[in-house]
Amino acid sequence: MQVSVTFRHMDATDALKSFAADKVARIEKYMHSPTDAHVVLSVERGHLHRAEINLTANGIRIRGQETSEDMYGSIDGATQKIERQLKKWKNKLASHKPREGHFMKVSHGVIAAHEPEAMAPEAAPVIVQRQEVDARPMSLDEAVMQMELLHEEFHVFINAHTNAMNVLYRRADGGFGVIEPPMRH
Repeated sequence: MQVSVTFRHMDATDALKSFAADKVARIEKYMHSPTDAHVVLSVERGHLHRAEINLTANGIRIRGQETSEDMYGSIDGATQKIERQLKKWKNKLASHKPREGHFMKVSHGVIAAHEPEAMAPEAAPVIVQRQEVDARPMSLDEAVMQMELLHEEFHVFINAHTNAMNVLYRRADGGFGVIEPPMRH
């Protein structure tokens, strides 16, 4: 994760910069791939220490801010606010009442990897693992949030707007892609 620390109206210190980077790094355990964190540390009215943390991860933005008499306390408070938000999202997903509508069982198989030159042209792929997943109705935003918070590489769901099965997947560039059937007229 890329962490940048900006100091406003105060002297930059390595101790504060290191403390802020360590605290933000702990948040990483709640998200699969946080890509960018920006910490702004400032002093207001000569005695109020303000820490503002902006975290971006694959399109999801989370912000925590705290003001106190102590800069270390402000950094702690801002990171705790972000942790609470992420825990709330995870709990919301865990206790989420599924949308009304049908869901279907979908089979997910893993095919054994072979070296291309070692594989005979007539050899058929071998499925080494099979798993059933529930494709539940949800919006694309809900699917992205669920995929991000559950650390999944792909997510199969029923698009609540089109009633069609969609597959959301993580792209090599860190973004998301969606596979959906063509719209019928």
